[in-house]
Amino acid sequence: MKRECLDKLLEWKERSNRKPLILRGARQVGKTWLLKEFARTAYNKFAYVNFEQDRAMRGIFESTLDPLKILEIISLRLKMAIDTDTLIILDEIQAAPGGITALKYFCESTPQYHVVAAGSLLGIAMHRGDSFPVGKVEYIDLYPLSFREFLMACGDERLVQLIEAKRFDTVTLVKDQLIERLRTYYFVGGMPEAVACYCDSGDFDRVQAIQHFILDSYENDFYKHAPAIEVPRIRMVWQSVIAQLAKENRKFIYGLLRKGARAKDFELAIQWLADAGLIYAIHRCKKAALPLKAFEDFSAFKIFMLDIGLMCAAGGITAESLIHGNELFNIFRGGLTEQYVCQQIIGRADAIYYWSAENSSGEIDFLVQSNGHIHPIEVKAEENLRAKSLAAFIAANPTLHGWRLSMSDYRQQDRLTNYPLYTTFALLPS
Repeated sequence: MKRECLDKLLEWKERSNRKPLILRGARQVGKTWLLKEFARTAYNKFAYVNFEQDRAMRGIFESTLDPLKILEIISLRLKMAIDTDTLIILDEIQAAPGGITALKYFCESTPQYHVVAAGSLLGIAMHRGDSFPVGKVEYIDLYPLSFREFLMACGDERLVQLIEAKRFDTVTLVKDQLIERLRTYYFVGGMPEAVACYCDSGDFDRVQAIQHFILDSYENDFYKHAPAIEVPRIRMVWQSVIAQLAKENRKFIYGLLRKGARAKDFELAIQWLADAGLIYAIHRCKKAALPLKAFEDFSAFKIFMLDIGLMCAAGGITAESLIHGNELFNIFRGGLTEQYVCQQIIGRADAIYYWSAENSSGEIDFLVQSNGHIHPIEVKAEENLRAKSLAAFIAANPTLHGWRLSMSDYRQQDRLTNYPLYTTFALLPS
């Protein structure tokens, strides 16, 4: 499958001022596969060490931080010569004490070598004991497959090309195909193993079995990596995501976790899940002005799961109800659609928030900052073109142009443009 991050890796390879790179992401999003594919397509050879699997190599950085000595040890271990044309992959680097610190010395002493480290956000964000090499490494974040990547994996390159060229007249002619693909993506999601299973077999039961396995592995990680005292609260937050999104007002409500719950009781649990990459916490923004970060409201936020397919699996939503629709599913359709949109823009936007009025019910589902511009976004699950909150918001902010995402066709209305939901990935640059 074609991952968009591959282009970023190729760009990194060609830079003269290249630094060691850390590829970050939640578990199971395909970091190892991506790095090996990068090595296969862009290098003549690569040296691969997985510190989680190879216990004998975990102490390498405790004995020395000299890059040349480290490379000599890796060369001997792998029985291969390593030179400046070799991609050096240090996988699960958080499992090796001192590994992250060692990247500083690769940057300072041996910048001619191409060094990529990979690790789960769970491991890197919570790694203890290492001096972090601030300013000495670069980062690329890897997320589950976007809808664009899903279409590519399904062999629909021509549909992607139509959407990216914004040929909306032609896109409208094939919208039935795109809507069917979109609803399938809602169920399958973007976890690489689930996507590969769907593309190979089309078997939704097998896809959901994979998703349940991933969900179980995440819960096991709670017990392995989180402070024991926080595990019950982490599980409560994790298991509440669907209930939080099923509400008409999707702001996170502590009272849904348990009666009398307060922010101070669950702040660490929420931060732990966000640091692990398992949830996205989207905060309220008080004002549509640059930079949005300056107007962030830390007390109000929504949470989304890292992947829409995992969320459907966790909620017991069936392929039949999702692809063909039924009344039970209609109750949750708005929250599911917001989850989809969040997942498409989280890796493309410079900043992502939502907006709500202080003393009224007005709300903008997403407020996105990208390349020095602010984009207010309203999300509709079906063809509803009423956008009262968005219309009022852009009337109050005359420099902004609103985007409404729905199942309706492309159309422009004054300072508001409707884009079909299946074109979301083309609205922001990758």
